[in-house]
Amino acid sequence: MIKLGILDQSQVGEGKTSAEALRETTRLAIEAERMGYSRFWMSEHHGSRSLAHSSPEIMIAHVAAATRSIRVGSGGVMLPHYSAYKVAENFRLLEALHPGRIDLGLGRAPGGRPLSTRALHEGKTYHYDQYPQQVLDLIDYFQETTEDHRFPGLFASPSVDTHPEIWLLGSSDESARIAAQLGTAYGFAQFFGTPGGAEAIRWYKEHFRPQRLGSEPRALAAVLAICAETEEEANDLALSTDLYFLGIERGFELPYLPTVETARNYPYTEFDLELIRRARSRRIIGTPGQVREALERLAEEYAADELLIVSPIHDFAKRLASFRLIAEAFGLAAKA
Repeated sequence: MIKLGILDQSQVGEGKTSAEALRETTRLAIEAERMGYSRFWMSEHHGSRSLAHSSPEIMIAHVAAATRSIRVGSGGVMLPHYSAYKVAENFRLLEALHPGRIDLGLGRAPGGRPLSTRALHEGKTYHYDQYPQQVLDLIDYFQETTEDHRFPGLFASPSVDTHPEIWLLGSSDESARIAAQLGTAYGFAQFFGTPGGAEAIRWYKEHFRPQRLGSEPRALAAVLAICAETEEEANDLALSTDLYFLGIERGFELPYLPTVETARNYPYTEFDLELIRRARSRRIIGTPGQVREALERLAEEYAADELLIVSPIHDFAKRLASFRLIAEAFGLAAKA
């Protein structure tokens, strides 16, 4: 059976605070472990009032301490902003604290607007063609093989016997090509709406080169799915997502994830409604049986070994219920 995990963005709901959103993230991770999900990843975003994750490393430490067995990771760390050495130190420390449970998902995107990128890069220059070298540097630091490194013999502390799983993440075929070349696992952000995910994963698997991190390719897709007991309720819950992502597409990003009522009463134009219809075609919304069938179909289409579920639902109780219904539909092994 395909593995299921969760990708959380700590969206700040309308009428709520960032602190409340982070508490909901922690509670969701605890419940996800009980429901039988295999991974819980958290994103990195900068300069956003609607998304509370600006430092996934800190959230990983917090969530891993609040759980016992679920893998916890970044979806992902935007590596071009940072020193590979410092990222290695952060994640070796996390691995030492929670051995065998830490995932390092890496992205090339800025995770914010140009202004936040300028602030993050203040005083330094960076070219995105350095990204593959940064990934190689991380592998060397994790495996303590830096004799032929750009910084010969440099040690990233603390020394531990295991290291985080490395996943290269993206919404284009470029990250797939890098992952195949370097022999890492690969994840495609299907929920972004960028086409070509199935082709990117298949290309990655066909061209995967066994390296130090493993002999077999592994791929996942992150998918937006909303589940309820009835189609009507699921479609209502998805109204918040419709308006939130419409704002991003139309250039008026909301400072919160709107309530269903706010979204229902928004004065949409015909053009807005057409954009929403197109976006809905990429999302999975429905009853447990419908959601399971659609997720299995997508996993087959994408040749994905795992799926990460993204569920932006304003009402936290209904969000938990959505994940629980999906877990039950797939027969995940619930834990006491």
